[in-house]
Amino acid sequence: ILYRGEARVEIGKKLAALAEQREGPLPEGRRNQELARFSRAPLVIGVVSVPKENPKIPQWEMFLSGGMAAMNLMIAANALGYGTNMISNWYSDVPEGRAILGLAPEERVIGFVHIGSYQGPAPERPRPDPAKLYADYQGPWAG
Repeated sequence: ILYRGEARVEIGKKLAALAEQREGPLPEGRRNQELARFSRAPLVIGVVSVPKENPKIPQWEMFLSGGMAAMNLMIAANALGYGTNMISNWYSDVPEGRAILGLAPEERVIGFVHIGSYQGPAPERPRPDPAKLYADYQGPWAG
């Protein structure tokens, strides 16, 4: 789904209203964050999965295929000199948020790829130690 132009601002207003409906009055900083969700980049592409029952392809694999498509989209945009960032957030997992974003009930958000001018690396966030994310095969799992 392509989110561009004034639609990005309208989505921000609707997400801010939904957040206030769910949480009560928002502090100004948080309200501004919700208002700007889709207007920080000139183009936001929603990557969406619509998994179907298939005896040969599990639904998780269909979802991962969408993630691979999103990564390829980001690599292509970066190769053209654009900056990209893929995010999802609270609104991706609530029916009202997905409806605001134009998704049908059966559609699931993989992520939102923000595309715009590259202004330097994104601020670092805490990341897991890569050495703790893999292991050498030790034989069958014994519990």
